[in-house]
Amino acid sequence: MGMMDIHSRKGRGTILGGVRADATGAEAKKLMADIKTAFEEFKAANDKELADLKKGLTDAVQSEKVDRINASISDLQAQLADLATKQAAAQIGGGDGNADEVKALASFRRDTGQDVSAEDFRAYGPSLNTYLRRGQSTPSAVLAQMSVGSDPAGGYTVMPTMSDRIMTRIYETSPMRQLAFVTTIGTDRLEGFNDLEEAEAGWVGETETRQDTATPGLGMWAIPVHEVFAQPKATQKLLDDSAWDIEGWLADKASDKMARTETTSFFAGTGDKRPRGLLTYATAATADATRPWGTFEHINTGQSGAWPAANPGDALIDLVFSLKAAWRNNANFCMSRNTVAAVRKLKDEEDRYLWQPNFEARQGGLLLGYPIVEAEDMPAISANALSIAFGDFRETYTIVDRVGIRVLRDPLTQKGFVKFYTTKRVGGGATSFEAMKFLRFGS
Repeated sequence: MGMMDIHSRKGRGTILGGVRADATGAEAKKLMADIKTAFEEFKAANDKELADLKKGLTDAVQSEKVDRINASISDLQAQLADLATKQAAAQIGGGDGNADEVKALASFRRDTGQDVSAEDFRAYGPSLNTYLRRGQSTPSAVLAQMSVGSDPAGGYTVMPTMSDRIMTRIYETSPMRQLAFVTTIGTDRLEGFNDLEEAEAGWVGETETRQDTATPGLGMWAIPVHEVFAQPKATQKLLDDSAWDIEGWLADKASDKMARTETTSFFAGTGDKRPRGLLTYATAATADATRPWGTFEHINTGQSGAWPAANPGDALIDLVFSLKAAWRNNANFCMSRNTVAAVRKLKDEEDRYLWQPNFEARQGGLLLGYPIVEAEDMPAISANALSIAFGDFRETYTIVDRVGIRVLRDPLTQKGFVKFYTTKRVGGGATSFEAMKFLRFGS
């Protein structure tokens, strides 16, 4: 099967954010050049190994060389992704201070529902830092300033600047947030309608009686929000004496735990006290027209826990074209790093590699012309595993954030230590079962 129609998709944009040679400086240019060189070396080494195998020869040294170069390409791609992340963070932290303050104030008013003045808002930041250090010993004047962010439940709303730092880290770490549709609500659940049925129509003569036709029905879906928390702690002595940034430390600790917890749930969460994961829904090897709503379609490789021996790339081609054209325009592959290494070795029937480097995306490269997103929560290749997802994630999966990140200072539970109970409410679930397909390594 020819692949020219697929490989002609050049210059495709991606929601993961770009790294372009004219905007990244010498370091990015060098990484791009190194990736190109490494891929050429990989192709030469892999071609030699394949040629030897056809002759019945097995060379462990050559196989090790292929794997080593393959791993180096993944490492270079990861370095390019890290560079893009650092540049994005620098752009977020830059800009005019007054404009940043206006934006933060607007965010604070929206999240808390309080119409606070700019002066009170400006005083809240230093007051929150003082509260984190001193707690009940905080002067009454500072406590009065903190009433701007008070929560009836006993905590305080995290400053928007600090909240943004937490959320930025979560976005960088969790690929599902980069792909899925993300919305913020002020209630405990997001609800919507499923429009799955068609209206009936028919032909009629000029003078014939017009009969009633069937009226389509509507279904409903709901995504509740659940509470995810982090509880970093520090000694009271450290808080009293330290000159370092308490807010920054708390943001780093909270975002790290929340990001890892969220990511796992978005892929494998049970839906009980946490979001329901994309991989927990039923799948079937039946097309959209016959498959019940609520079930995803999977394409079998035909080989348990492995690629088929002959034309392994055909399974990926079948996966791509099982998706309707409307969803392919914004489609991405999603798989673990080890699976990326495996698909990097695949060729089409014209002896061309299916994987290609991609310098517009921050990771993964291109497979059959579509961006790859690496996600270690995707299962490794094994018997009957859904190791590769392909589709329009924004249409398929919705993440729901409840406004506000909150922090409660606890100096009592563990004497000598202060715990910072940081909470965020989030939900997630599938909203379309036609915009995503899975490759199943089974028969």
